[in-house]
Amino acid sequence: MQYLRDVVTIIFLLALYGFVHSVLASEKIKLISKKLFGKFIAFYRLFFNIFALLSLYFIWETAPHPSLQIYQLPPPYDYLVLIPQLAAMAGLIWCFKYISIKEFLGFNQIERLLNNEYSADDLDERYTLRIKGPYKYSRHPIYFFSIIFLLFRAEMNLSYLTIFISFTVYFYIGSYYEEKKLVRLFGDVYSNYQKNVPRIFPVKLKFISK
Repeated sequence: MQYLRDVVTIIFLLALYGFVHSVLASEKIKLISKKLFGKFIAFYRLFFNIFALLSLYFIWETAPHPSLQIYQLPPPYDYLVLIPQLAAMAGLIWCFKYISIKEFLGFNQIERLLNNEYSADDLDERYTLRIKGPYKYSRHPIYFFSIIFLLFRAEMNLSYLTIFISFTVYFYIGSYYEEKKLVRLFGDVYSNYQKNVPRIFPVKLKFISK
């Protein structure tokens, strides 16, 4: 019974985290922030990322950690999980070649403000659509490679399994709302992209690709 309460608590905390994260990333909140802070909206993305990391750390520290062991791979099989993990890390590096890390972190926005190189709507994150590299096979390859990296473990307990499943579900739900924004930004180009490329898992299966 204690294990069940612990699992429910972890899911609740991560669901709350996901909800707050999605609300703060929404266009509505950004528009309100622009009205309140004007050009200082350039700092929004950086503070958003800092808040996301700190709140996730807070959840990790305060959430229960049920230690019920599900499996533990014996040597030398425990080293085999390094193969898919390293492949996933290589995949993430591959993804980062096609996105602006400084834009994602929020540094470019601040640079545009400090250098006075911006228009009225240019202090938020700039979105670009690049259907190249891993993005030819998955619309969200960063989520895909993150799932692969998190999935393969030499040791699995109930706490980690609950967190892994929660994040996988959040990746899928979060990508849905993210794509609604991308359709508004890129129109038919992105709609056609959705029809031809799976959402996260790079396979043509209807129940996970749309």
